[in-house]
Amino acid sequence: MAESSKVSVDREILVAAQQRGGLSVLGAFTRLSGPGWLQSAITLGGGSLSGALFLGVLGGTSMLWLQLLAITMGVIMLSAISYVTLSTGKRPFQAINEYVNPVLGCGWLVATSAANMIWCMPQFSLSFDALNKNLVRGGLVSAEATERTDLITKLGVSAVLLVLALVLVILNERRGLAAKIFDWFLKALVGMVVICFFGVVIYLMKEHGLPWNEILSGFVPNLNQWNEPTGTVASILTETPETYRAFWSEKIVASQRDVMIGAAATAVGINMTFLLPYSMLARGWDRPFRGLARFDLATGMAIPYVIVTSCVVIAAAFSFHGKVDEDFLNSDPNIMAESSIFKGALAGLESRVQFELGNDAAAAATSEEKQSWKDQQGAEVEDLQPAELDALFAQELGVTAWNELSSEEQTERMAALPDNDKRLAATLVKRNAFQLSQALEPLLGKDYANLIFGLGVLGMGFSTIIILMLINGYVFRELAPDFLARPAHIAGCLVAGLCGMMWPLVWQGESEFWLGILTSTFGMMLLPIAYITFFFMMNNRALLGDQKPRGASMVIWNLLMGFSVLGAIVAAGSSIWTKMSNPVAGPTIIGIGVMFALMTLVGFAARPKQTTEQSA
Repeated sequence: MAESSKVSVDREILVAAQQRGGLSVLGAFTRLSGPGWLQSAITLGGGSLSGALFLGVLGGTSMLWLQLLAITMGVIMLSAISYVTLSTGKRPFQAINEYVNPVLGCGWLVATSAANMIWCMPQFSLSFDALNKNLVRGGLVSAEATERTDLITKLGVSAVLLVLALVLVILNERRGLAAKIFDWFLKALVGMVVICFFGVVIYLMKEHGLPWNEILSGFVPNLNQWNEPTGTVASILTETPETYRAFWSEKIVASQRDVMIGAAATAVGINMTFLLPYSMLARGWDRPFRGLARFDLATGMAIPYVIVTSCVVIAAAFSFHGKVDEDFLNSDPNIMAESSIFKGALAGLESRVQFELGNDAAAAATSEEKQSWKDQQGAEVEDLQPAELDALFAQELGVTAWNELSSEEQTERMAALPDNDKRLAATLVKRNAFQLSQALEPLLGKDYANLIFGLGVLGMGFSTIIILMLINGYVFRELAPDFLARPAHIAGCLVAGLCGMMWPLVWQGESEFWLGILTSTFGMMLLPIAYITFFFMMNNRALLGDQKPRGASMVIWNLLMGFSVLGAIVAAGSSIWTKMSNPVAGPTIIGIGVMFALMTLVGFAARPKQTTEQSA
């Protein structure tokens, strides 16, 4: 009764505010907002942070438009599913199974749960790093600690984070004052993240000045960045000898595509499409709350996301884009090896030297030697074009020549590379958030800079842990009978949290790589399917009845949703395509995709006859 009474009071507040109009509506919306902040807490996680960092490192401020576009598409589709949910009062899983396709509904559920459990791991890792590197003086793990001590410390700290997160999730379940405390806590975490990263940009602006014309132009979409290097990197390439320009351009463009896909994927993930409607239903929201839902998404999710990611991109661009330390540019191999970015740039430097060695060796090779090599390759090279054959021949010669050099000679060859080649190699080095804290050191000192950044990063990681657990609770609750709803919810939260807590055992090395590839790719495959499903639901008269938008409103909805669906399809297709060449992930992804497509066709055929007739 208390919960029903609370919803009734909220509904009366909304209706009264809408009758008065003007600022009254804004005041009521601000007072009652909530689910949008849940979305913000998950989208402002480690993935968004790393994506924004690498966008700034690689492209400067020229790719600020990407995350703005991605979050806009996400808000459109989340607004659509919120409209359907609040108009019908039906749980989305139930509505999809009944009115669209049960295979799509089950795939949505499975992909959401898999994403929750696996992506919880890097959030625990990020939170631990924030405590270890920034917030705890001397760190949680000493340099002399044994591997066993290191593991026990990581598991212990992660267990404490899990307990705290579980307490907050249970508070959210209790509604009333406990739920308000949960909302306030999440809003405080999101606010802290925004303030921390916004403060970096303010400092940079006051101390060094920022090129605002260039920054603002970065919000204008530039699709050429899919095929061309951008920012300062493009200028460096023009000064690079033509022989090596194509070599670097290919590597940089490949990285740009990866980071563009990654940034789009982390703006709105498959699990976020599940969270919103269920969090609204859990609060008792219905038709009068539809305007509040859109306001909540804009102010609670989109605006904080755009501010934080833009600030990270700007700070990363100013700190790292096209910049290297003097040690890295030194031609003395011993001094160069002391650079903080040397290890990160090693792969790029090695490839560049191998490319040069291969070209020299190929130019000196006789036609007989080349033919002999071709005969040894057999059928593998028969279908290659002459240019592709020459490139492969030079590549193999380069690797052979590189391996014949001693380690000292290899380092000497890398140190002797021109400065522009070194700058381009440095561009491909992925930095982390903790390196960004150095930007505040001249103003605040090392301790306070570490504290501010540590709080921001911890807020990102811990808030995402909470929401991933919460979403997994909703997934488990959906699968359980009504009388087991609450235990199932707690169990789902615990499963996601326990998976995340195990990150020291799993989220490292090859396991981290393969789990990341398979989960992100499958999630990206499902995201456009979820978007298309929402599109069908929004146009389904049998589902929405007289609440289905009509006339100009329906045209606008379809145009906006069509734009978002197309963007999701392009991002998903690109993500899948980049993984296809991998000998292990490629066949796995193809197998999953084909199996899911066949099951989807069966699902359409198996829909109840009466539903099909109603939808026609």
